[in-house]
Order: sequence, then structure tokens, then C-alpha cells
Amino acid sequence: MEVHKAVLLLGLFLFTGFLRSHSQSTDVLEAYIKTDGAWIVKLPKSQYTVNTVEECAVKCNKEVSFTCRSFLYIEKDQDCVTLPANSKTDQILRRMSAALYEKKEYLLECVNGIGMDYRGTKSKTKSGKTCQRWEGTFPHVPNITPRAYPKADLESNFCRNPDGDKGGPWCYTTDPEKRWEHCNIQDCTEECMQCSGENYRGKISTTVSGFTCQRWDSQQPQNHGYLPSALPDKYLEENYCRNPDGEPRPWCFTTSPSKRWEACAIPRCTTEPPTIVPELTCASGEGSSYRGTISVTITGKTCQQWTSQSPHKHSRSPENYPCKGLDGNYCRNPDNERSPWCYTTDPETRWEYCSVPSCGDQPRPEEPVIPQGEECYEGDGSSYRGVMSETISGKKCQFWTSMEPHRHSKTPQNFPKADLRRNLCRNPDGDRAPWCYTTDPTVRWEYCNIERCDNRPNIQEPPAKPAATTPTQSTPAQSTPDQSAPSEKDCKNGNGAEYRGSTSMTVMGVTCQAWRSMTPHQHASFTPETHPDKGLESNQCRNPDSDVNGPWCYTTDPSKKWDYCQIPDCESLKCGQPATKPKRCFGRIVGGCVSKPHSWPWQISLRTRGKIHFCGGTLIDPQWVVTAAHCLERSDSPSAYKIMLGIHTERATESSKQERDVTKIIKGPAGTDIALLKLDRPALINDKVSPVCLPEKDYIVPSNTECYVTGWGETQDTGGEGYLKETGFPVIENKVCNRPSFLNGRVKDHEMCAGNIEGGNDSCQGDSGGPLVCYAQNTFVLQGVTSWGLGCANAMKPGVYTRVSKFVDWIERSIKEN
Repeated sequence: MEVHKAVLLLGLFLFTGFLRSHSQSTDVLEAYIKTDGAWIVKLPKSQYTVNTVEECAVKCNKEVSFTCRSFLYIEKDQDCVTLPANSKTDQILRRMSAALYEKKEYLLECVNGIGMDYRGTKSKTKSGKTCQRWEGTFPHVPNITPRAYPKADLESNFCRNPDGDKGGPWCYTTDPEKRWEHCNIQDCTEECMQCSGENYRGKISTTVSGFTCQRWDSQQPQNHGYLPSALPDKYLEENYCRNPDGEPRPWCFTTSPSKRWEACAIPRCTTEPPTIVPELTCASGEGSSYRGTISVTITGKTCQQWTSQSPHKHSRSPENYPCKGLDGNYCRNPDNERSPWCYTTDPETRWEYCSVPSCGDQPRPEEPVIPQGEECYEGDGSSYRGVMSETISGKKCQFWTSMEPHRHSKTPQNFPKADLRRNLCRNPDGDRAPWCYTTDPTVRWEYCNIERCDNRPNIQEPPAKPAATTPTQSTPAQSTPDQSAPSEKDCKNGNGAEYRGSTSMTVMGVTCQAWRSMTPHQHASFTPETHPDKGLESNQCRNPDSDVNGPWCYTTDPSKKWDYCQIPDCESLKCGQPATKPKRCFGRIVGGCVSKPHSWPWQISLRTRGKIHFCGGTLIDPQWVVTAAHCLERSDSPSAYKIMLGIHTERATESSKQERDVTKIIKGPAGTDIALLKLDRPALINDKVSPVCLPEKDYIVPSNTECYVTGWGETQDTGGEGYLKETGFPVIENKVCNRPSFLNGRVKDHEMCAGNIEGGNDSCQGDSGGPLVCYAQNTFVLQGVTSWGLGCANAMKPGVYTRVSKFVDWIERSIKEN
């Protein structure tokens, strides 16, 4: 069974000014909040058959058997279930086909006017006394009872105002000396914040200096990664002040080009902040509830007092973070870090993480996690241990250790054998497939975007090609070719009989002989004259005999009469989708995680004429590579460089290797670290060499997005030298990366940060120019070019990458003009 999250201050952003009279609403559903995939089991209940969800809402509004606080609607069955419960009072379960609709008024935790419509769950008075149950008679015999006031919703011991008291909601108390007292409940119109404003949902949109806030869904004038669509749990609406990243108070980007962002002037509420259950001996998730007494860092340094500014000045004070338990010098996590930490008493070490035991036997969130397994699942997926963290509709998975935005019981502690690491898709409860809770507050859970292993196509080696036959004796195709107009793309439909692309090289890299030529190979079966409609005008690969294995050609190698060409299927010719699924490990390049061979097929090795590797690069087009401009400082001459593709080892001894010369170098605008290299001829696109996708113009990768860096660079004697290595780590928004404790304003708008703040995972020398790719919607997108950093894998010094989205126009224009 599961308990849904407490809806903290939900009313401040959804229900301000809400009127109880549903008849005044033009849409009956406006009075409800919908959560997909949620289910409540509760008695009593009423069940109806209806035609629409609106009809179900009307049934709830007119329910006479009990006070209807929510209803369930199952669209396929047209089933309507009205309930006296909601997510604040009862347990929430997973059910795919159901949608839970909760009346907003029963989730409201603030009062309008004198609060006669208040239906929240506050149950303490202003002086902190616990309320007596309304139907109770001890210690006070009430004269206002549920029977006498049937419409006042006098349930449990919740504060109410059944008699129109001008002081607002009240209750009888459990103190024999105090019969009754008013409750301290916030006014819905009051603009204030609890704690550091993490749950502030008000509508203030001006900063402390009077700057107007920029809309969160806008990228002008400030480019940023706090996208409402990517961070639905942060409620980044309109241009309202919010606190999505652990600042001391809500803030916003401003509409002034001279001021990127600033805090907002929002007073603290006088009502009690939400309570937490303190963890005294261990930490769950990121450890925000840890209140134990450990005060030593992972390297044995003593923690600095949170109230002290020596030896380190900081803003993480009890005044700025009043709800985070910043007592003494104990390890805490006030600002959404990966685990409890503290400032140290060592002047040379500003801060470090602490060795706080994890509640349960799962690894701490900051530890590298390298699950193994293919990106498909067997049976019901209970044994799936892959790295997918995205649902079928593209939503990001919620961490299993997190209770935001959905509270649940599927934790590593409750399911120790289910491998509930990070936010990876799993099936802990024997459902029909791997699933996860989502980061979208309106969608509780979904199945994940993973296919069953037995649904994959059976890939077989093609049979040997028979001797060439005449058209009347040709081997019939086993698959019907696409009968559309001949394709001019470098891909084939079906067996490629209609292929009219420009590839004129065999799978072994041998140039094709012209179809009308008889040198070096004599032939008469397939010429422009015998097959005038088969595109045999030049020496391009074709399939005039409908060979089941695809286009082919006669070769210019005297010892090899003919061979197949590598023409990918149009359906599979998609950028950023490698044939070999990567490990996607959260290991490190510095520290070692050797990639699966050819799982990053866009990775290239940039070499000297002597074929010495010194930088990386990324294939973005069959004839174009993007790299870092600083990799080309040794020479401006294209002839000084070579490109290796299709390799896994730095020695480049694989038969899949493709070697290309560079014919043109185009460096990016002054002051930027990006360059384009044109190859002397297009790369042969196959399952070991393929391009990555380019991002949308000016797209800013949201904070904490999981991305990957690959390269053959320096590993600092940690193993894996000579093999392509990979690491995964989160993107860090420039606003955070430029904090004084990190890179102190060095990161420019056309750059981006990625890495783990605690260090250990990073790119390094020799990785420069290589790709930083991010995964979304089944596709890898090139978001960064490895550029610079302060050392390798140093704590608080994440890597810096050229932000590719800022150069999309330049890339496309350069390729078109050259």
C-alpha cells in the first residue's frame, strides 16, 4: 500500500480565490485536480456508469450518501466511482487505466475570508494545542456537532468554522483547561513563504531591486535551463518567483539585460512550516531529512558551525534555511545536494560530503552506478537492470528514494532485491513491464519506453550472392520493394530496388566500377542498355536484379568482381540511435568505464599525420565533424590532420576502421571553442559509424539532465587506457556553475557545465573536442563539445563544454556553403 504526498501549499498556486459554488464554474472539472494512474480503495463509495468524465464530476457534486471529495474515472469502461477520501486522507495505489479527480477545496490549506469554506487538515490551535474530534465528548462536550451542522464537514479533528466566527477556523481542544481556540491558518491572499520558499506558489513577479521577472518559458533576454516542460514538479508558471534549485529564497531571471537573475522580496509566513520525520541514524534519498550528529566529512575533516563565517563565508545559515536543521556543525543537506555535507574547518577545503550511512543497502546517490543489461526486458521485466529512465510518453522518472512529486512505498528499503537505483525503470511489484513514478505531478506513474527482448527482429547474416542473372531469371525479392518514386536519399526502402543515392563504394571500401564499363570486369547482364530504368548511368550502387540483400556493384578491384554496398534502411537511418546500445554507465572517464565497442558510433579520433590521437570529435554528417577549435592550434592546414572513424581502440586496428583526410577547417566565431572539419569523402554510414543529432537552435539543456561524455583521453592511471571510455553525469545550470564556490563566473552563455560537484567524474586531456550527448525520446543529441576545465575531475570544478545549440545556424550555414 502507498501513501500519496502531502499536498503542501497547493492552494497557493491553484486555488486562490476559489469559490465553493460549483454552479458558478463554466466547466465542472475546473473544481478538480486530475492525477493519471492513481487509485483509491475506500469504503463507503458509490459506483455509476456514465458517458463522460464531466458526468462523473456531476455525480460527485450531487452525492448524498457521503461528502464526495474525489472520484475515479475509468474511461475505457465508462466507470465512475465517487469517494469520501482524497490523497490527503487515504492511501494512493497505482492503476494504469484510472484517473483520480480530487476536489480542490478539500486540498486547500489556506482560508478565504473567515474560512467557512476551509476543508483542509490543520488540527492544531494557535497555541499549539491538539484539536478534539468533533464527534467526541471528552474533555469537552460540544454544542456544535456533525449532526447539528451536516454541511460544515466536521470530520475528524480538523479546524473548521461552522458558525461563521469572524476569527476564522477553530476547534475544541484536548486541553481540559481550554475549551476552544482559533487555528493559525494562512490567508489565501497572503503572499508569504515557508522555509526557503521551495513550495512557494504565489504570484509575486518582481525582484528585490524592482526588476520585472522574465517568463520561465521564455529564453529572452536570459537563456536558461529551467524549462517548465522539463521541470513540471517545480511549478515554473508565468513569470512568478520560484525556488527550483535550493537558493535561500524564491528568485527569477529578469527582463533586464544587465541583471541575469535576482531574489524576490517575499516575507516568511507566520504559520507553522510543514513538519518532517527526522532521520537520526541514516539518510534516505538525498538526505534532506537527516538530523543526526555526524560532523566529520568523508576525508575526516571537522565540520564548520553553520552559524559561523570562518574559515568559510557562506549563505547556508539557519536564518536563510530555517527548516533544514542547521544546528551546531552537523552534516545536513539544506540545498538539494546529492547527500548531507558541511563546510569544513580546513581553510583549503571549502566543503565536502559526509559519510552518513544510507537507510537500506542501496548505494548513496553520489556513488557511480553501473547497471548491466541490454535495453530490453525478459518476461515481465522483474529482472530488468538496464538504464532507461524515461516513460513511454517521454516523461522523466522520479527517483525511487524521492517522495516528490509522488509519495509512495516503492523504496529501496521496502524492496531490497528490486535494484531500485536512482530513477531507473524497474518492476519491483511484479507488474507486466518495467515502470516508474514520473516527475510530472499530474501523472503518477507510467510504463517505461523499453521493448521486450523477444520482440526484437532476428538479424541474420545475408546469404552469399548468386551469380548475376538476366532480368527474366532474376531472383525474386523476399520483401516487396517500396514502389514509390526512386529514392535519392542515401538509404534504401525494402531491398533497395528503387535506390538512386550517390554511394559508389562497397562494404569493404572499394570503389565501384561504372555499369557501362567492362574494365576490370567484363559483364553483359547489367548495363544501362539492358536495364534502362534501373539507374545504371554511372558507378553508383544499385540493385537491378532485386537482390534480397540490397544494392551492389561491380568493383574496381581485379580480384573481386562484385560486392554489396552498405546502404542503411531509411527507417533505421536516424541520427543519434546507435545499433549497439551503450552501457550509459555512471562511472567516469577519469576513473574508468570502458564503453561497449561501437556503442557511440559518432565518436571520431582526431590525429596527426603520423596517426597519433590527440583530440576527439563528433560526426554530425557523413562528411562533417565538429570538434573544439583549441584542438587545431598546432596548424591551420587541413593536411596536418587525419580522422579515424568506426574504432573502439586507440590503436585503431579494427577492420571497421574508416580513415579520412581533412580538406577544410572552419573555426567558430572569435572567442568560441568550436570548429568544423570537412572530410575528403563521406564516411560510410553503417552500424559502427553513424552521425549524432544536432539540438534545436538555442535549446538550453535543463539542470540535472543526464548526459554522457566519451573519449580516449587521460585516465590518470585508473585503467582502461587505449579503449574508448564513457561517463554519465548531470548538467549543471550556468547560474549554479557560476557560483563563487564552483567556477565563479567563468562560464559564458555559449558554454555549459556538466559533472558531479563532488568531482571524480570528468573528461580530461585527450577528450577535448569530443561529444557531450544527452538522451531524450530514444535519441542522443549533441549538446556540448568538450572544451575546458580546472584540472580533471576536481571537486567543485565541473567540466565546461561549448553549447552546440548556440551554433546550429553557423553549422548548417557552413556545411551548405562548403
